[in-house]
Amino acid sequence: MGGFGKAQGAGRYEDLRFLTGLGRYVEDLVPEGALWALFLRSDHAHGQITEVDLSAARALPGVRLVLDAAGLEALGVLLGMSATRLRQPDGRLGAGPERPVLARGRVRHVGEAVVMIVAESEAEAQEAAEAVGLAVAALPVKLDVAEGGALLHDAAPANRAYLWEIGDAEAVTAAFDAAAHRVQLEVVHNRIIVNALEPRGCFATWEAGRLHLCVNGQGVWTQRNELARMLGLSRDAVRVTNPDVGGGFGMKAMTYPEYVCVAAAARALGRPVRWVATRGESMLSDNAGRDLVAVAELAFDAGLRVTGYRVNLVSNLGAYNSQYGQPIQSELFSKVLTGVYDIKAAHLRAVGVYSNTTPVDAYRGAGRPEAILTIERAMDAAARALGVDPFDLRLRNVIRAFPYRSVTGALIDVGDFARVLARARAEADAAGFAARRQESAARGQLRGLGLASYVESILGDPEESARLVLEPGGGAALYVGTQSNGQGHETVYARMIAEWTGLPGAAVRVVQGDSDAIAKGGGTGGSRSVTVQGTALRAVVQRMVAAFSAFLAAQWDVPAVAFDGSTFGAEGRNLRLTLAEAAELARGQGRADLLDVSETIRLEGRSFPNGAHVAEVEIDPETGALRLERYTVVDDFGTLIAPELAIGQVHGGIAQGYGQAVCEAAVYDAQGQLLSASFMDYAMPRASDLPMFAFVSEPVPSVLNPLGMKGCGEAGTVGALGAISNAVRDALAVRGVQRVDMPFTPARIWHWLQEAEHVSS
Repeated sequence: MGGFGKAQGAGRYEDLRFLTGLGRYVEDLVPEGALWALFLRSDHAHGQITEVDLSAARALPGVRLVLDAAGLEALGVLLGMSATRLRQPDGRLGAGPERPVLARGRVRHVGEAVVMIVAESEAEAQEAAEAVGLAVAALPVKLDVAEGGALLHDAAPANRAYLWEIGDAEAVTAAFDAAAHRVQLEVVHNRIIVNALEPRGCFATWEAGRLHLCVNGQGVWTQRNELARMLGLSRDAVRVTNPDVGGGFGMKAMTYPEYVCVAAAARALGRPVRWVATRGESMLSDNAGRDLVAVAELAFDAGLRVTGYRVNLVSNLGAYNSQYGQPIQSELFSKVLTGVYDIKAAHLRAVGVYSNTTPVDAYRGAGRPEAILTIERAMDAAARALGVDPFDLRLRNVIRAFPYRSVTGALIDVGDFARVLARARAEADAAGFAARRQESAARGQLRGLGLASYVESILGDPEESARLVLEPGGGAALYVGTQSNGQGHETVYARMIAEWTGLPGAAVRVVQGDSDAIAKGGGTGGSRSVTVQGTALRAVVQRMVAAFSAFLAAQWDVPAVAFDGSTFGAEGRNLRLTLAEAAELARGQGRADLLDVSETIRLEGRSFPNGAHVAEVEIDPETGALRLERYTVVDDFGTLIAPELAIGQVHGGIAQGYGQAVCEAAVYDAQGQLLSASFMDYAMPRASDLPMFAFVSEPVPSVLNPLGMKGCGEAGTVGALGAISNAVRDALAVRGVQRVDMPFTPARIWHWLQEAEHVSS
């Protein structure tokens, strides 16, 4: 069960239904006669609620329920959402102000839900929302990514959510004191809005004392547990299902207020209740991503080896702690703090602050793209300041001996970072860049080359289960604890089963996203699926094969039966059965125990995908317009079972990285109104913006899981931000531009060029 070969080459099994309109999403499954839920949201970024008059709305035709926070609480709902809190250096937990399901007393961001209306139709719900008497007295608004300002929560003085540190500050100070060279750089990580193709949505039913919530999330068990807690139900009384999902990217991994409200309404009314966000609602209420400012400092010895690294960052959590918000720009950032480099002294000081904006949580990469962007921008600035080729400076400092324990405790099992860098240099034709730059200059264009080396830490629950059921007719049902959001899990898992059992991949039915059918699972996030779930699949097949081998040995009266991946056989005997044939024999003898097997595994270590991205951009100095001309990726994902899916993940990750680097930004005015609240105002990348990506694999299989896999779902974004940013900096350097910050819009680039020209003149 080591390598993969015979299962490769088949198409994606899920594609047929997606491409023919047969996907089943939340809105496709809403029960007939379901009521419509609608949320009246705050149009103030910060204010005291002085009046909520629901009487007129309740009296309108078709309206079945109108609730504010007090009404929801009267239904037995706990109003406070749960959130992870960090342990600070003084031993105390980070701030834990209440995040109410519906605003209670005060609103703290535009788009915060204040009232829920449930009606027979969408139009009737909208009419009722207009009849609600809501008055808010405006309060001062805080928007900056810094401590201080208008106070949001009494539980968070100066609006500080937490202070978190890791590393040896004294050792870093000593390294800087003794350094031959020092480089400092501030890196601004712009806030983005996730904008999954399918907006968030759910429906809930209440039947026979049980709640069923169908939601387009990234796993069902966290949702189930949180709903049970907040509605005062036992976990057995809650069923959560996830159908097909049109994109998650981390944003859909957590519980949101709307899900709790819809569930409570279904229980109160005894009727199905549905809610699907409009695009405008999504942009105002979905968890945002990134939004931090980091100051990075590097110390070098005379031989240009990094001797010390420190980062001081402040991140914006928005108005409240989201479910996983506090650990993102602290613990998760620290997982790859020092990137691919052998740095013996490092320190991270991370502060989280609240502001009158939408809460911030996980977005593709969740802390690791931010950490890699920060150190790769710093390494590029160092190469420029020291007059060294950026490839050469990195090669002097990359980790070369494995396993490697970083200063923040991460154990990187295997890798060959130097080989990956050298391959990227060759594949990108870095040697020919000077000629390409000259050719661009002859046309009046500015060309830049940017490099980013990255390492990514796989996250999420290291434990996972799998259940394999052999069905009549030669098929199989595979029950998994992860949740596909479009990544192609059905194909990957079916190929694994086909590789190890000889069953046709197309005959393997993958069952996911149902808390009744699957007792426990870790969901999808942190690129965990292929490593953890894949190992669980391997274990369940091994257990099933062992059980059938013993069964057939007794049937054939032989000492032992072997399985070659497709057929059982006994040495010296002309006896052969496929797994499907053996299953029919067992079924005929009433051996149901052989046909339904489960296994749970726990990985003791996590893998570290890594690679190098090289971007080339061309900028028109007359307009500031940027074009990504060339893009080269060399990745080490370990063993690949479906290379085309890995490439697709890389392409998607780069596209999202390009989006943040070049055009995406959540923009607020001074009153906290989101100015980029529609697709007319929020720019996203288009296919025409991107070149074909050159992808090459330099695999070093992981030794921390038996498959040798490393995961690939977030790696494209992790590398893209730094590569594109460094390319833009390189292109503009010849015109004297000293600082660049994402997003690299034409207006910003043109402004930097004008400023530099003014300074030089």
